Amino acid sequence: MRICIPITAATTAEALIKMEEGFGLADFLELRIDGIRKVNLEKLLTVRKGKLLVTNRVKEEGGAFNGGERERVALLTKAVALGSDYVDLEIRTKKNLINKLKKAVETAQGQTRLILSYHNLERTPRLTELREKMEEGQRGGADIIKIVPFAEKMEDNLKVLALIPFARKRGLEIITFCMGASGKISRIMAPLLGSYLSYASLSQGEESAPGQLTVREMKEVFRILK
Repeated sequence: MRICIPITAATTAEALIKMEEGFGLADFLELRIDGIRKVNLEKLLTVRKGKLLVTNRVKEEGGAFNGGERERVALLTKAVALGSDYVDLEIRTKKNLINKLKKAVETAQGQTRLILSYHNLERTPRLTELREKMEEGQRGGADIIKIVPFAEKMEDNLKVLALIPFARKRGLEIITFCMGASGKISRIMAPLLGSYLSYASLSQGEESAPGQLTVREMKEVFRILK
């Protein structure tokens, strides 16, 4: 199972410390640069000891970036040029900016993979709407599609889990699960069904989204389920 630890920090120095710890616990880290003041991408991307995913999340989907959209995407484009293994951009982003990042990824010749993502912080839409978002991401040229809504009730988990076989039949890589306390079970079940990544926090208090288990908790669950 691929476990990815989100790294949230206020400064480059703080992020470096957390990355050092994170790479000792998982092969994948998500570097959330939207919360880092005056981020130094060169320094952060030259010290990685495993796979690195760079995300610059918009506020509407749970991020903290304060600049404009062109600046936001330009930082992701720079991350591609510096060799990031993955970059994550929201499906809601304007088409011309998605295309700009996609072109940078294509220029990298397979070094970087593009994740196009959708997060709903309030609810889990109908399955048909989730499928439409997935297909929108496919049309945008995603290498991997990420669909993450908020679970208001346990039944919402069934909707996101149903996306996995739907995507696999179409030859698509997908990351999907539900946020929130009611969505915890999907964080465990999704990778067992074929979701590309599962996210887990570095420790308690380091969660990047509600309902996130710690990496140690996640590993213990997977150990028991083997």
